[in-house]
Amino acid sequence: SITYGGVGGWYYRDGQADTLSSILLTWHNAVIQAFSMGLFFMIAGYFTPSSYDHNGSRQFIKGRLLRLGIPLLCYDFIIGPLMAYPLIQVGALESGGSYPGFLIRYYSTFHIGTGPLWFVEALLIFSICYALWRAFVKSPSPAVHDETGLPCNLKIAVFILALTGVTFAVRIWLPVGWGFKPLNLQFPFFPQYICMFIVGIAAYHRNWLTRIPDAMGRLWLCLAVVLIVIVFPALFTLGGAIKGNIAPFTGGLHWQCFGYALWEQLTGVALIIALPALFRKRLNRQGKITRAMAGSTYTAYIIHAPVVVLVAIAIRNISLYPLLKFALAIMISMPLCFGLGNIIRKLPLARKIL
Repeated sequence: SITYGGVGGWYYRDGQADTLSSILLTWHNAVIQAFSMGLFFMIAGYFTPSSYDHNGSRQFIKGRLLRLGIPLLCYDFIIGPLMAYPLIQVGALESGGSYPGFLIRYYSTFHIGTGPLWFVEALLIFSICYALWRAFVKSPSPAVHDETGLPCNLKIAVFILALTGVTFAVRIWLPVGWGFKPLNLQFPFFPQYICMFIVGIAAYHRNWLTRIPDAMGRLWLCLAVVLIVIVFPALFTLGGAIKGNIAPFTGGLHWQCFGYALWEQLTGVALIIALPALFRKRLNRQGKITRAMAGSTYTAYIIHAPVVVLVAIAIRNISLYPLLKFALAIMISMPLCFGLGNIIRKLPLARKIL
């Protein structure tokens, strides 16, 4: 979506989007940012205790280094540099004279977690921290099916307010867009990521995901719809974002920054509660295609950046309205990502990793 006009950083932009496309795609980006990565970290946290208990500390860390560390290094040292070549050819990346010159500069500086693989890097860090915590505490893993302590809506609301406060405090000093460059980690979003990883661990031990009442799921889904459809446009209109005044939303002691942080955490937590409940009730089944897609999800995530970039470059000369071109790119990229992911997973060296 950033390629066709949304606000954010990405490898390639296809021309200048009109105002409507920019607004709608930025809206789309804000919603996705609010919940998607937090949901990923929550799911990762959910599966972490069982993996640790099954494998033990040493094998757990070895497995994480294998499944997370190798893709991280492959992307940083192979996929990323290869992807730079077509970007240089279309003028989307400054080469400084030549592709070999770019490679010399690229490999002469330290960096890790480039592109979307920052998630894999962060998950590796979180996993190591969990293993250290388990080793330090030296207590057995709590019972998996502790059926007590399903948080009520009031406790969830208090959690959201606390998370909003921490997020706002971080963004006073580190605005949205700030990143710790050597590791490519955007700390302004990490309060949610850290909390959701911990929530995932708690959800595993207390069996929360299978116990979310349907009524609770519907309530939070309705709240999420109101937040997305009504509150977000109102917030950004009143705060001046429609006129291009986005800076107060990204950080600093501004009411817009607090309002955005509150909206983001409310929307994120609401969808993280609602979606598992909805999918458990309505979509808890798999066919042959969806089963293959599920198995290829991790691989598709690793390779999606070069696939999306190459598709966008390939269709750059097609004259379409930005929103239609965005839809076309999705329809081409998604099958390619999962199809290639399924093929890559079957390669001998990839089976143990992906």
